[in-house]
Amino acid sequence: MVASVVQQSSRLVVKVGSSLVTNEGRGLDHAALSRWAAEIAALNKVGKQVVLVSSGAIAEGLQRLGWKARPKALHELQAAAAVGQMGLVQAYESCFREHGLKTAQILLTHEDLADRTRYLNARSTLLTLLSLGVIPIINENDTVTTDEIKVGDNDTLGSLVTNLIEADALVILTDQKGLYTADPRKDPNAQFVFNADAGTPELEEMAGGAGSSVGTGGMITKILAAKRAARSGAHTVIACGREEDVLQRLANGEPIGTQLIARTSPLAARKQWLADHLQLRGSLTLDAGAARALLQDGVSLLPVGVVAIKGEFLRGDVVSCCDDDGREIARGLINYSADEARRIMRVPSKQIEAVLGYIDEPELIHRDNLVLL
Repeated sequence: MVASVVQQSSRLVVKVGSSLVTNEGRGLDHAALSRWAAEIAALNKVGKQVVLVSSGAIAEGLQRLGWKARPKALHELQAAAAVGQMGLVQAYESCFREHGLKTAQILLTHEDLADRTRYLNARSTLLTLLSLGVIPIINENDTVTTDEIKVGDNDTLGSLVTNLIEADALVILTDQKGLYTADPRKDPNAQFVFNADAGTPELEEMAGGAGSSVGTGGMITKILAAKRAARSGAHTVIACGREEDVLQRLANGEPIGTQLIARTSPLAARKQWLADHLQLRGSLTLDAGAARALLQDGVSLLPVGVVAIKGEFLRGDVVSCCDDDGREIARGLINYSADEARRIMRVPSKQIEAVLGYIDEPELIHRDNLVLL
């Protein structure tokens, strides 16, 4: 049932898009922020832990700096984010204080989540804040991000945080009603999707491009976020944030928006961390036998099953494993550098030492450090 997900969840990640917290790019909409604070406070009062992932920093920075258009230069975007974060956090702190709630700002990059130690530290901090009754407000650290360490959009960031803290559900609030079978602005026969399984290929086909000039995401990023969140067993709701009291109504069981159900068993914590890597150092192409062994038998990846290698990586980096059609089927921590791996691919493990002059491990990737996708 659509009604059950938020109602039955005790820990939620709520993501609000740029169009819901800004005046169409003209700085922050303080009335909207006050509304979100009130709705989250109501959830907190009934025992639900809530983490808020909020856009709006760059839009606020543009307004404060007097810039009429969003700049393209990275250093200017970073400057706008730095200025805007001040306003965003000040506004939220003031709004939540009216409800007797404390807030905390958490700025993340993919690099923070890709490093295992920093990942665990971020998790510990967030869980501690929730146990103290504090509302964490999360955004990407746009002041320091580059393409190499960028999460990319707050839908993806919301799913990463959902997995990080093992939340029960991810609520993505947008300016759209939810998911349609096609773009309703272009196709009069488009049907609304009330309920579906997260991660099915059909959903990605339905999703269109970005619908707003303010944000960086579109429906496709929300569908992919739901797919990622499902890996930790979290369900996703995509709903219109302009619906009155949308969070409270969802918590009361009202069917609003599109619900995407997680049907897969949650990954173990370490493998979830591996699955959530967005930037990979390289890729291995496997022959049919190796691909089948990984998918069906859950074995380690041996060098003899690798037919091609792309990228430059070091021992311990995360790489993808692809079948001969180029489809990623797994990823994991590799035991050899790219140069070493190229020298021993197609080679039986017992011959590694003869080729390299030494042997670190008989596997390229051990099954304990491998996650199937």
